[in-house]
Amino acid sequence: MLLNPEVLTINLLNILFFIFLLFGAIIAIKIIFKWDLDKNDTTQYNLLKQNYLAATIIKIVFYIKLPLFLFFIYTLDKLSNLIPGAMCAVGVIDAVDFGINLIVFKIINLYLFAFWLVLNKLDNSFITYPYTRLKYILFIIMFVIFVIEIVMEFNYFYNINPNKIVTCCGTLYSASSNNLIGYLIKTNPLIVVAIFYINYILLFISYKKDYIFSVVNVLFVISAISSLIAFFSIYIYELPTHHCPFCLLQSDYYYIGYFIYVFLVLGTFLGISSILNHSFKKYSLIFNSIVTFIYSFYVVFYYIRNGVFL
Repeated sequence: MLLNPEVLTINLLNILFFIFLLFGAIIAIKIIFKWDLDKNDTTQYNLLKQNYLAATIIKIVFYIKLPLFLFFIYTLDKLSNLIPGAMCAVGVIDAVDFGINLIVFKIINLYLFAFWLVLNKLDNSFITYPYTRLKYILFIIMFVIFVIEIVMEFNYFYNINPNKIVTCCGTLYSASSNNLIGYLIKTNPLIVVAIFYINYILLFISYKKDYIFSVVNVLFVISAISSLIAFFSIYIYELPTHHCPFCLLQSDYYYIGYFIYVFLVLGTFLGISSILNHSFKKYSLIFNSIVTFIYSFYVVFYYIRNGVFL
């Protein structure tokens, strides 16, 4: 799979990202150990310039990496046409044992990169640069996770066997599956839906409490994805047995999955980051409300058309 055009593009970009971020990591280590604005010398002046350079590198990588994540999901979906048994990206993910772990690493890194940019902007808003050391310690952690991610990603594509039959999403995302998703689907849907809407209401209740609002946004991600798999997805598919969260990315469903996941990530990230910037809260509520509206629309629309619930 390494010579697949999309896979080749991803790996080449990862190499470029690694080179740039390695350079940024070298600067970060210098700043962590030598940063001291109380000293007015050449070293501090050079570090100040390198601070801007490193921040610019990280910004550029993030701005490319964000759409690249969507391209990665698109690539998985496209590869499903080449792997026996795969109906969508799920089958491709399941083709290698650590496929789901790779996606988790990618999502964590996206949140960390975005959080770093917010922290960097806050740091630059003070003439004393109070968060400079902290943000570069965070960057070193991000860099380590990123290196793990790209090594995993290369091995993932390398280990995909196009001749191996994989499990389709209909089997993995079903009540008969002996995993967390199977138990989730078997749970009373009213409980899952109630938790989701209660969590949504808590976003408004906790609006004036910064840290609580951030925690509620973390819980909102979990409840939104859980309820999508267990309940809302079947109304999008109009099929009571189809719970796959990846088929939503396909043209048959007007790529609604991309809208759901982009708004969900934006809303929850801004909500979590509101502890650094209070103005993020209103945008967080807007994006999270869009996700809630999309979920609710499909259920209401199905009921209006058919007169019954699934």
